[in-house]
Amino acid sequence: QVQLVESGGGLVQAGGSLRLSCAASGRTFSTYVMGWFRQAPGKEREFVAGISWSGANTYYADSVKGRFTISRDNAKNTVYLEMNSLKPEDTAVYYCAARNSRIISTMGYDYWGQGTQVTVSS
Repeated sequence: QVQLVESGGGLVQAGGSLRLSCAASGRTFSTYVMGWFRQAPGKEREFVAGISWSGANTYYADSVKGRFTISRDNAKNTVYLEMNSLKPEDTAVYYCAARNSRIISTMGYDYWGQGTQVTVSS
């Protein structure tokens, strides 16, 4: 069982930056693939970024590639999402998720956090 708690959301102007954090409980955090997803009002939840258990491999949605960076610190049971050059279309609730697998995927995540709101003003 893994419990996830996101933090770091807020209101930022277009072009600004935010860093989201996701703290995980459980001794097996380092064995999970971790991902970030987002859901904007009236839209389906979408994959944003994923990272392998070791942190050596990452994968991004085309819409955030080059602007967002996912990373993890297994010693702190935490995964991060550094978001730069933010756009109004990045406004959404951002969710952290854990996948009990060694393979990064855009789906098939087993545990979810409660989400944190990110709002980008124009």
